[in-house]
Amino acid sequence: MFGTGILYPFFKSKEDSDVMMNTVAPVWDGNETWLVLGGTGLLAAFPVAYVVVLSALYLPLVLMLVGLIFRGGAFEFRFKAREHERHFWDKAFIGGSFAATFFQGVALGAYIRGIPVSNRAYAGGPLDWISPSSIFTGVGLVVAFALLGSTWLIMKTEGSLQQRAYRITRWLA
Repeated sequence: MFGTGILYPFFKSKEDSDVMMNTVAPVWDGNETWLVLGGTGLLAAFPVAYVVVLSALYLPLVLMLVGLIFRGGAFEFRFKAREHERHFWDKAFIGGSFAATFFQGVALGAYIRGIPVSNRAYAGGPLDWISPSSIFTGVGLVVAFALLGSTWLIMKTEGSLQQRAYRITRWLA
C-alpha cells in the first residue's frame, strides 16, 4: 500500500511505524505485481500501443520503477537493519512510496491528456509528459493513495494509531 508509505512521516513513534509496516507486510507485493502484469498485458494485447505509450512516458515510468525499487528494498531491509540504520530505510520507504505514486499519477495524467502519434509511432518529445494537468494528476494520486492508506490504517489498527488515522482521513477527504 503506497498510502501507508506516504503517511509514514506523520507517525513518529517506532511502535507506530512497526505496526504500519506489519499491516502492509502480507499484501505489499500486490501493487508491484499488478503494475508488471498490466505492462505485460499491454504488450501482449496491443504491441503498437505498448511501444507508443512507453516511448511517450519512458521517463516517468522509469522514475516510478526507481521509487518501487527503493520502496521494496526499504521494506525488506528495514526490519533487518540495526536501530541506528533504520532511519535510512524509513526515508527510502517514504521517498519510494511518494515517487512511485506521484510518477504513476503523472504518467496517467499525460496519457489522459493525449499522446501524439504519427505513422503508428510516438511523435512527441522526451518531456512532453510534463504539463500542469499531469502534475496535478500526480499530486491528486498522492492525496488519493494517502487517503486509501489512512482508511487502511483505520481498518487494520486500533488505539491511538487508529485515532490519528481517523484525523488524517478527515483532513484528506
